[in-house]
Amino acid sequence: MPPAVLRPIGRTGQRVFPIGLGAMPLSLAGRPAESAAIAVIHAALDEGVTLIDTADSYCRDEKDYGHNERLIAKALKSHPLGKHAKVATKGGYTRPHGGWVVDARPDRLRKCCEASLRALGVETLWLYQLHHPDGRVPFAESVGALARLKQEGKVLHLGLSNVSAEQIAQAQRIVRIETVQNECNPLATDDFRNGVIASCARQGMTYIAYSPVGGQWGHRQQSRNRLLAAIAKAHGVSAYQVALAWLLQAAPHIVPIPGASKVSSIRDSAKAVELMLTKEEIQRIDALAP
Repeated sequence: MPPAVLRPIGRTGQRVFPIGLGAMPLSLAGRPAESAAIAVIHAALDEGVTLIDTADSYCRDEKDYGHNERLIAKALKSHPLGKHAKVATKGGYTRPHGGWVVDARPDRLRKCCEASLRALGVETLWLYQLHHPDGRVPFAESVGALARLKQEGKVLHLGLSNVSAEQIAQAQRIVRIETVQNECNPLATDDFRNGVIASCARQGMTYIAYSPVGGQWGHRQQSRNRLLAAIAKAHGVSAYQVALAWLLQAAPHIVPIPGASKVSSIRDSAKAVELMLTKEEIQRIDALAP
């Protein structure tokens, strides 16, 4: 079994991390002012959110690496609950001219990890994740680089992002993987059918669902979905809460990490842990994705 700190269901039967905060929107182009961004992180802490997801590449471009990590470090340091938060970061993307290019070469991952340590102001990263497999680099080499970082004490736990069930199995033969972070929401349900979510459950791994309410580009489509809107209206909540509650009730090892750039957004998302959908509502949402 994974360490208790990562176990989605604790000994009391309560989730260690009901939901997390996806902090990416706080650092991309069009990001809010720093004071407003810090207010979002503080609001998340106030709502009981203790898992914050970031990456060195959550920034505007190659001149801005580590912005999100530095922002989180500043926010946690200035809030009394900050010491209780767990930060999960990632390495493996570059941002040339604001684009997204995968670079998971072992030497690059090492540099990214060391930069993240400095940006977050810690001696050991709590959770370090391979942001994306690199088609130009053998997957085992990238995972091996993570294993060495853990052996050296730079990283406590390891995770993968944007991976298949086969890649998870390959990585587990090299080093213990605690988390898998893939896209998952009512309109993007591939991981329920391709074995990824089931594989995580069998191996005692936490499945972190990113873009659980549609992400930067799909959240409007999800909020306008007629079924989600109807269920939301019946419960007197937002469609986003419905999407998050659906994920929370789907399996106990799933932890959604909704993004937020406004205080109102993270406060709304945090309320999803109180929403209980009916069996019929869940079945209707299950049938949404093709």
